[in-house]
Amino acid sequence: MLTVCIKWQKQVFPGIEIDTSQPPVVFKTQLYTLTGVPPERQKIMVKGGILKDDTDWSTLGLKDGQKLMMIGTADEIVKAPENGPVFVEDLPEEEQAAALGHSAGLYNLGNTCYMNSTLQCLHSVPELKSALLSYSDNARGNGVDQASHTLTVATRNTFGELDQSIRPVAPLHFLQMLRKKYPQFAQQQNNVYMQQDAEECWTQLVYTLSQTLTSEASEPTAGQMKELFGIDLVSRVHCAESGEESSEAESVFSLKCHISHEVNHLHEGLKHGLKTELEKVSPSLGRTAIYTRESRINELPRYLTVQFVRFFWKRESNQKAKILRKVDYPLELDVYDFCSDELKLKLQTPRQVLRDAESAKFGLKVQVKTSSSQNIEGSSTSAGESSSMDIDKAADSSVPKKQLTGIYDLIAVLTHKGRSADSGHYVGWVKQDDGKWIEFDDDNPSIRKEEEILKLSGGGDWHMAYICLYKARVI
Repeated sequence: MLTVCIKWQKQVFPGIEIDTSQPPVVFKTQLYTLTGVPPERQKIMVKGGILKDDTDWSTLGLKDGQKLMMIGTADEIVKAPENGPVFVEDLPEEEQAAALGHSAGLYNLGNTCYMNSTLQCLHSVPELKSALLSYSDNARGNGVDQASHTLTVATRNTFGELDQSIRPVAPLHFLQMLRKKYPQFAQQQNNVYMQQDAEECWTQLVYTLSQTLTSEASEPTAGQMKELFGIDLVSRVHCAESGEESSEAESVFSLKCHISHEVNHLHEGLKHGLKTELEKVSPSLGRTAIYTRESRINELPRYLTVQFVRFFWKRESNQKAKILRKVDYPLELDVYDFCSDELKLKLQTPRQVLRDAESAKFGLKVQVKTSSSQNIEGSSTSAGESSSMDIDKAADSSVPKKQLTGIYDLIAVLTHKGRSADSGHYVGWVKQDDGKWIEFDDDNPSIRKEEEILKLSGGGDWHMAYICLYKARVI
């Protein structure tokens, strides 16, 4: 660590620390928070030249306490006119953010697009933001390590900054806590932080939050990660050679879409992902044998995460290679076919109510027929009765509110451009409440059309879906 003094215009900022293990762009984000001068506008004079984003600190010969000069203009908010129309740029910053309809971008702190895209996609889940909001600085529960606690606090604070600012946010503290909790994200090559796999970042962050937000420190009404993202699977494990069969249960936070020459659509890839082969010792045969595991969903989450398994380890190049095959995915995903018989039975009534509700939108009267079969709460209705009623009444009498239907709507896509997971570029695409899509390319958000989102299915060198996030349609 070095401590320097920065002179900017008529102001002097003493005692600013430089972490020489991180690229200069990180130092520039620190100055941005102090001065309001965006990193791309900053000109910091060192050794008669200008500090570049990728300069090696060791080549500059900086000394502790040295004074540096910065040139650059800060973003200024124009005062609102007293009369006449009021434009977005004339509003206070917090009102501008609301008027724009989307949150701020995130500065790339040196190959951190994998992290930025992950944060933007998860930031689209309001229940997660509510859970984080209720998590206090002193809320560390039993069994939660300090690194997990501080990463959760950093996530909460970063989400808060995204909601309150129209200027790009520098997630420096979050990055530091992420690397402290998971050192693999601090890997360097030639003194430069390496690009990382966005799926690994997503998985580790969700796992950490599942440990902290479900602890006693979290408000019970905040919404737990298991309810939001957890998927319960029940599996049948069978060995054709020995005839052995067993069942297994597990809880995961994402479904895998396996890609092969037979897979052209997400539905097919999910089907492949739920049926796998494994090799293990057979007690009856006394040696290893091939087993088939067929899994079914036994409990669904409010938000369904789907990962496209596009990367595999290529021994020849000693890196993760990418499958470029085009795999289409829908705006509306129905996972009913992948559910266990038990779950299918629970979904039947809410699915019927949803279909009736959609019919009612067109002014059609809905014929609701009840039977002696149990509804999803286990209660029985009178046999043989039928009546015509308004769909709202049907919904109230058939099932409780907020029941899952097995149908999901796409709300976020994390894409990758390039040939390797540890290189290239990651971007988050997020659907807003008003239906429009925003492409979050680091610090540069831009509006996109829905048809552009469906073109991110692969088949070339353009951005292609790596993770899709779907929101449950409930009744």
